[in-house]
Amino acid sequence: MGAMYQESPSDLLQDLKITIRDSCMVFPPQESKRQSLFLSNIDQVLNFNVQTLHFFASHKDFPPHLVAEKLKRTLQKLLVPYDFLAGRLKMNLQTGRLEIDCNGAGAGFVVASSDRRLEELGDLVYPNPAFQELILKGMDILQDKLDDQPLCIVQVTSFRCGGFVIGLSTNHTAFDGLSFKTFLDNLAAVAADKPLAVNPCNDRQLLAARSPPRVTFPHPELLKLNNSPLGQESKAAVFDVSKEALDFKIFQLTSGDISGLKEKGKRHANGRVSGFNVVTAHVWRCKALSYEDNNNLERVSTILYAVNIRPRVMPALPDSYAGNAVLTAYASAKCKELEEGPLWRVVEMVAEGAKRMTDEYAKSAIDWGEINKGFPNGEFLVSSWWRLGFEEVEYPWGCPKYSCPLVYHRKDIILLFPDPVDKNGVNVLVALPSNQMNKFESLFHKFLII
Repeated sequence: MGAMYQESPSDLLQDLKITIRDSCMVFPPQESKRQSLFLSNIDQVLNFNVQTLHFFASHKDFPPHLVAEKLKRTLQKLLVPYDFLAGRLKMNLQTGRLEIDCNGAGAGFVVASSDRRLEELGDLVYPNPAFQELILKGMDILQDKLDDQPLCIVQVTSFRCGGFVIGLSTNHTAFDGLSFKTFLDNLAAVAADKPLAVNPCNDRQLLAARSPPRVTFPHPELLKLNNSPLGQESKAAVFDVSKEALDFKIFQLTSGDISGLKEKGKRHANGRVSGFNVVTAHVWRCKALSYEDNNNLERVSTILYAVNIRPRVMPALPDSYAGNAVLTAYASAKCKELEEGPLWRVVEMVAEGAKRMTDEYAKSAIDWGEINKGFPNGEFLVSSWWRLGFEEVEYPWGCPKYSCPLVYHRKDIILLFPDPVDKNGVNVLVALPSNQMNKFESLFHKFLII
């Protein structure tokens, strides 16, 4: 129960022996109307890049060079419905807001090769720091124009066995997880010479603040910061990575473990408990009680997690909404409650955080962002990639062997990933100082049993 999936493998590859074969800019095939894309207050605070990796086994009909050619043409076509991906972030000096200048400046495309075989990388579930070589962070051909870096870079890296990996770096202002999944569905469809799977809705005004803004709820999940330029402030806040040494471990919850937690997490015999809520409750208890001063049971712990507001606002946003449509929900409790209370109560507190996210609450949070410059505020964030379905995207060369974000070690973020074998299981990725990790591991197993 609750097995340790894997600690850092002793034979972890340090060098993938990558050679960049070609890098270029890809432009839309037709000139589109130049315009500035409004970014919502949710988009505004997400000015950083997200990198994802999608690994594929060799395919006799699609050798890597053919995949690269096809993806380059596909990306060019997608820059029409996703015209903002060919644009550049800019600060509107009149409004003090970030916008995307849809100027057709292009997206980046990179072709690389590795002297390794794909199987030499070992278990892909364990995030190897060397995987950073599989995604170019910026285009060298634009080094003299640091403010002209693309919002999207695609890298295709081939391995000696014929397998390959597609690495995508996109600025978070462009997509949230759900809209990025839609982008991947469209990438796969157009690569197969099919119509778009979904026509993206690019109208970010749908989540504009009200005029005048009305903050009708307290928002303890948000922290007001100094009024420095938003672009600089967001990078400082989001990327304040700890310098202390962190252990990194992956904990596996099998489908059986999750079923057992669900049974314990029910208040009533006929109650329904979601997998996300019960896993998040379990992780919350372990993280809060592994804190340095865990003897202080009166300490209040606050957990944060994202909630999709597309169906929660009125009128509802289309599922095809291409921007960021998630807000941070929270739950707070004293450590004493988390240690001594029943699991069902912890699950209820997690569920209540999502229930709180009504239409009015979401609009109040967006309006709060119009008045204040700030960011989510809590002890730690659970970031779930569990049900996004990146591994289910059907490309002409098949579904990925594995899809994952490029992982950075952050003690204030715990990641949930799908398990490639147990489809109803989940992998929990944790980075903590050594003494806290020992406590977390002990509690992780303890709370599965009791």
